[in-house]
Amino acid sequence: MQEGPITIHLITTGGTIEKVYSEQTGHVENLTAKIDRYLQQLRLPETHVEVTALMNKDSLEMTDEDRVLVLAVARAKVQDSAVVITHGTDTMVETGRLLKRSILELRHPIILTGAMTPLGFERSDGLQNLTESLFAARLLDSGVWIAMHSELFDVDHARKDRERARFVLM
Repeated sequence: MQEGPITIHLITTGGTIEKVYSEQTGHVENLTAKIDRYLQQLRLPETHVEVTALMNKDSLEMTDEDRVLVLAVARAKVQDSAVVITHGTDTMVETGRLLKRSILELRHPIILTGAMTPLGFERSDGLQNLTESLFAARLLDSGVWIAMHSELFDVDHARKDRERARFVLM
């Protein structure tokens, strides 16, 4: 566990956590990053969160090139301190496994998180998952993790259960 002032790198990629309702289309879409607005609501003493808005895509629309970009930025950031990545839940495990396979000597944890319901929507799990992932970044050993709904999963042992709208051990 890290004590005292720390920096956590937060990489945003989009996904449901960042979606907004578009009045023009009548759909929920990834339009603009909004994590900064929610970070300002949190009390994070002795924690500096450095945000890198990488992309704003539904994870089902992410390409191999997008994942390589996530990998490159995460690899650079994790040298200094823990990394939290907001990501769509549909392909979160896929991206996490790429990170775990490709970054062999981790000194800090990488935590992926997201939401089943967008931030700002009634009963959204987004702020809870974001808060818990930032807390986990202070506590976890190096590795690649998923933090969702008060649970932590090693990325190699997690899968999304669509029927129950949560992650489970596999």
